[in-house]
Amino acid sequence: MAESKVFLNGRIIDAASACISISDAGFLHGASTFTTMLAHNGKVFRLDRHLERLGETVRLLGLNTNATVETLRQAVRDVLTANDLQSARVRIMLTPGPVNDERPTTLVTAQAIGQTPAHWYEKGIDVVVTSFKAHKGDITCGYKTGCYLPRMLARQEAAVKGAQDALWFTSDNYLAEGCTSNVFLVLDGKVLTPPRDTPVLPGIVREAVLELCRDLSIPADDQTPLTVREMLAAQEVFLTSSVAGIRPVVRIERHPVGDEKPGEITRRIIAAYHQLLDRESQ
Repeated sequence: MAESKVFLNGRIIDAASACISISDAGFLHGASTFTTMLAHNGKVFRLDRHLERLGETVRLLGLNTNATVETLRQAVRDVLTANDLQSARVRIMLTPGPVNDERPTTLVTAQAIGQTPAHWYEKGIDVVVTSFKAHKGDITCGYKTGCYLPRMLARQEAAVKGAQDALWFTSDNYLAEGCTSNVFLVLDGKVLTPPRDTPVLPGIVREAVLELCRDLSIPADDQTPLTVREMLAAQEVFLTSSVAGIRPVVRIERHPVGDEKPGEITRRIIAAYHQLLDRESQ
């Protein structure tokens, strides 16, 4: 099996040879931003939107980087070509580089997507409600930074309980998102998702789902804060993320969602999303 290749600071190299400084601020302090993307038929879904969001985070955090939209776009293409991948999980990571150094780090990787469990989509997944809280005003909430330890711990908490993900609420008890996903509710035929300023990550698939709801004439609302009341009353729930796509949720803790099967509206949106992927990856 050929050794995987990565893009590191302007060059395509063997992954085993890729090194960053032990004083890199991303390694020492989590001072980094990243985006994870889906390559479908050899093309990253909505790459420009990912890069736009990445740039927003760079400006927000004031990260020192020499990466540009053009160089990152080319790096993504080069990494996919070097690894001969058509379907892949592609990740861009930017850090300011070593402390007291002016050389920032740019890393782009691509990995073949493993076999995603079919039952996630056919039968749905279980989620729990994590004890961790999202705090409005926390600069790491609503953005992809290297400070992901609480998300990892929440996922471990979910796994211990036999669930596939965990839902986050804010410190003032509003529904926010999953560990690495956005959450949607379907209540009385209307699709609801927490507002951007909850805060939640402006997910690329989240945006796509809202577009698809308009195309399918499904009422949708991304402006109204949601509480546990709406969550427990929802007839359908689903999570969205770039690599996992759209996963129906059939149980929250011990609470059944609807009839504990992927709902009709969720299935319509999943089908439309697959068509969108194919259409934009031609």
